Amino acid sequence: MKTKNKNTKNDVGNYPLRWTALFILCIAQFIVIMDTSIIGVALPAIKADLGYTQSGLQWIFNAYVIAFGGFLLLGGKLSDIFGARKLFISGFVILTISSLFAGLSWSDISLNIARALQGLGSALIAPSALTMVLSMFRDPKELGKALGFWGAAAAAGGSAGVFLGGVITQWISWEWIFYINIPIGSLVILASPRFLQKGERRKGSVDLLGATLATISLVLVVYAIVTAENNGWASFTTLGLLVISISLFGLFIKIQKKKSEPLIPLSIFKTTNLSSGNIVMALLAGAWIPLWFYLNLYLQQVLNYSAFQSGLALLPMTITIMILMVGFSGKLVQKFGFKKNLVLGLVFLTISLILFSMVPENGSFVIDVLPASMLGAIGMSLAYIPGTIASISGAKPEDSGLASGLVNTSYQIGSALGLALIVAIVAAITKSTDAIKGIAQEALIVGFKSAFIAAAIISGFAMLISIIYVKSIKS
Repeated sequence: MKTKNKNTKNDVGNYPLRWTALFILCIAQFIVIMDTSIIGVALPAIKADLGYTQSGLQWIFNAYVIAFGGFLLLGGKLSDIFGARKLFISGFVILTISSLFAGLSWSDISLNIARALQGLGSALIAPSALTMVLSMFRDPKELGKALGFWGAAAAAGGSAGVFLGGVITQWISWEWIFYINIPIGSLVILASPRFLQKGERRKGSVDLLGATLATISLVLVVYAIVTAENNGWASFTTLGLLVISISLFGLFIKIQKKKSEPLIPLSIFKTTNLSSGNIVMALLAGAWIPLWFYLNLYLQQVLNYSAFQSGLALLPMTITIMILMVGFSGKLVQKFGFKKNLVLGLVFLTISLILFSMVPENGSFVIDVLPASMLGAIGMSLAYIPGTIASISGAKPEDSGLASGLVNTSYQIGSALGLALIVAIVAAITKSTDAIKGIAQEALIVGFKSAFIAAAIISGFAMLISIIYVKSIKS
């Protein structure tokens, strides 16, 4: 008698436990993105306890994002070679252990190292999780719904991280923004062998040199941008770091062309939607992450909200994103195709950022914050899933992990570079305004407005690329 193994490749696309597995994978996506944003409102408390400098605080965010973005491609390749489930579990082991060490940190350096290790764990989790989603849901209607849950988990993780960070920091202590990962991570590790599809292993080698060059190049360019305000944009240090970063990236591209099994087969970019979709996802992140980052600062530093009140103020965005992505985004993509939804989403997001660029010093939440934030939530809900679909379209089945890693890499690199660039712009404008007018609060408002304007330009650029280059194909 033949028995059917529910974990074999014959069940790909018809895995009986796929919805339970999707729930676990969405929890993973939520945590990975939440760990990017949860530290925001805790920064003052961490600074006081661990002795960070004001400029050094940004590395609590950047250490995670750079390691996350820098190793995502390697994570995608490892997922293809060793199997998605094995990489997923390994990533959660690293994330859970590093979260413990982050909470136990005794200095700024120790926390930065722990955050980088969290990013490494997330870099193994994200592409392997998306690979499993794509392999389990092959029916277009089911895939659209599954990606709706996936996208909602990501967007909700980013917004909810700010809320949870405020609650935990205000009522418990900042260490618990890291400890919260431990019980959740442990449950995921225990449940994964039972509910997640084992997947296939493929022969291949790992391009460690390519991964190292790509990561170092990213670290240097982000470091150059975030320190440019102090060093000077035309300084030898800033320009030198940028030149070294570009040179290493050029060497990385050269190696990819010559290797028989590169980290990124450059031929994958011949697919127009995949190439343009990844650019759009990077720009989407470059606009979205500064939006919530500076909106949170505006609520606390201008409207004088507490950390908890600021988190509550962001709940309408989170709830709207979850409802729209789960209930409507997949259906809209099925009906109208992903291009129309992507363009419309970016239009809403750009309008939202323009409205935020006009916030007054004595603003009202109901009048100045809520309408713009709801437009932004609608825009993100419409754009994220179509952008993801475009970014993975055209990839061969054996490159699914790579394509998944690539879209996650694009989003995280966009987050790091977008926020770093806008932080540098805001710092320069705030300093200049303060020197001219001598009123710190007014300078702060001008700086925040410039952040939203810069993010609106990034979002508008993404919209133009979507209109011109993304091909209209119904899902």
